Amino acid sequence: MHSMWKGSISFGLINVPVRMFKATESQGVRFRQLHKACKTPIQYHKTCPTCQVELKSEDIVRGFEYAKGQFVVIDDEELEALTKTRSQTLDIVHFAQAEEVDPVYYDNTYYLAPEANGRKAYALLADALGNTGRIAVATSVLRQNESMACIRMKDGVLILQTLFWPDEVRQTGELPFVHQPPAVAPEELEMAEKLIEQLSKPFDPAAFHDERREQVQKLVEQKLADADPEELAPAATAPAADVISLMDALQKSLKMAEPAVKRKRTTRKKTS
Repeated sequence: MHSMWKGSISFGLINVPVRMFKATESQGVRFRQLHKACKTPIQYHKTCPTCQVELKSEDIVRGFEYAKGQFVVIDDEELEALTKTRSQTLDIVHFAQAEEVDPVYYDNTYYLAPEANGRKAYALLADALGNTGRIAVATSVLRQNESMACIRMKDGVLILQTLFWPDEVRQTGELPFVHQPPAVAPEELEMAEKLIEQLSKPFDPAAFHDERREQVQKLVEQKLADADPEELAPAATAPAADVISLMDALQKSLKMAEPAVKRKRTTRKKTS
């Protein structure tokens, strides 16, 4: 895994040197948009609809839309003057019960791993959090943005979860109908609670899988296996594509399927 941040957890007078790693990654199948005629990936250009010209990076500035179609321009220098220096510490502000943080506040999740010289301090904090059932509420400046986060222990590993700021969590007051619920009969509520009890069991994430992603992957593999290799050749003017693990596996599948494709053609010629 590639570490995204290197610093330390400030815990009273104790500093725990750690590295941060992204805990999750999307496994969805991604597609590129191609020109139908030649299968070349299409490009997007930034243009000004008023001047009808293509823009270079030096022609573009940032603007905040304070009213419809009205902007105030913010220079890079002005923005940089407000940017805080990236912090090298996760400052623990206080500790709390995990259930006190509503999951709606959770944003991104990261693993924290100790540096070689910080293993004991890391184990101390992890064990203390585990034994007390607490989480640590911390602040830091990550990627030049001030962040609020919580640190918890799971299976001996410290996990950092960045949190949305309170004003970033939408309130429920404007949701339709939920604040004027109709009356529920006691027997209906009892039956609903019994149904919940009957369908309750420990949560096992391994019991779930993305069926659509698996079907799309099988579809792509099948199309590669059935296709004429010449039809899959990239256009001469096409830019080099980034190699990803899925496509690498699919290309290997294609090579394995080539003898079968050639045999099919030979059989067709003999029978015709």
